[in-house]
Amino acid sequence: MNKPIEQLTALEKVAILLIALGEDTTVEILKHMHDSETEKIAATIATVQHVDTHTMDQVLEDFESLLRQGQFVSQGGREFAHAALELAMGSERAEQVMARIGQTVSGLTLLKNADANQILPIIRKEQAQTIALILTQIPPSLAADILVGLSEEQQAEVSYRMATISSIEPEALRELEENLALELQDVLSGHVTDFDGPKVVADILNRAQQDTEFQVLDHIAQHDPELAESIREEMFVFDDLRHLSDQDMQILLKEIDANDLALALKNANETIKNRFFANLSQNRVNRLKEEIEFLGKVRLSEVQEAQQRVAQMVREYQESGQLRIVRADSNDML
Repeated sequence: MNKPIEQLTALEKVAILLIALGEDTTVEILKHMHDSETEKIAATIATVQHVDTHTMDQVLEDFESLLRQGQFVSQGGREFAHAALELAMGSERAEQVMARIGQTVSGLTLLKNADANQILPIIRKEQAQTIALILTQIPPSLAADILVGLSEEQQAEVSYRMATISSIEPEALRELEENLALELQDVLSGHVTDFDGPKVVADILNRAQQDTEFQVLDHIAQHDPELAESIREEMFVFDDLRHLSDQDMQILLKEIDANDLALALKNANETIKNRFFANLSQNRVNRLKEEIEFLGKVRLSEVQEAQQRVAQMVREYQESGQLRIVRADSNDML
């Protein structure tokens, strides 16, 4: 983002914060937020392209200041900061950071090791832009918990702000942290960090509850249909078909266009192919293999388009409740 921190909205700031904290923490935060808050934050994250680490520093410093002033984290001190930094960036990087900040406890370190209930009292007082920036700097799981804990109005606004962040200026992050009376401006390097906003939001929503997912995407679609579709495409891709149950795979096979299926499987890995073959009769498997072979050389773009059409069909079936998709990293269903 190429604008000073004072020009960042609260949602943009939260988006930056969530990005910095990572996907797992973001998801945990969203779980504790109201749906409208989740919607706005996710929408803001989705549009992030790159973040200047100077801006990221400022957002983190601001939030650390709030945490320290409110005494929301029971742990503190150099040992806590070092342990948290080591977990986040490795031993060597943690040593470098601690050497620069001395006895100062990193606000980001504190933030990443706090739970959503400790963070929410501060988050709720901030503007949506600030919340967005903050949430982009923490793990997605924590950000998700926080997002769920916000009011519905905040969820929608913060998600939108995060989704519309394209970059974060280091100066903006530094000023935010200074406003919160923190000293973390040297933790991050000065280069610009690139982000895939829709992918970040997709990763968050893949870990969030289904109701939150639908409400966030519906809110974003009202403002930017193309952005919402980009997020949906990131949430479920062709390779995710391996997570379909046999029953759901058979439902899909009854409706899928034969030409699209052959083209989509042309360059698919063996795991995906075998998932389809396992739910077809041997005669149909043989015919499908012949059709794939008969295609000969095809453009990669044609294969990808066919895979997108199949994935879109699955998303539509999932939204209508006709089938369920098992999440790759949990026991939840989409």
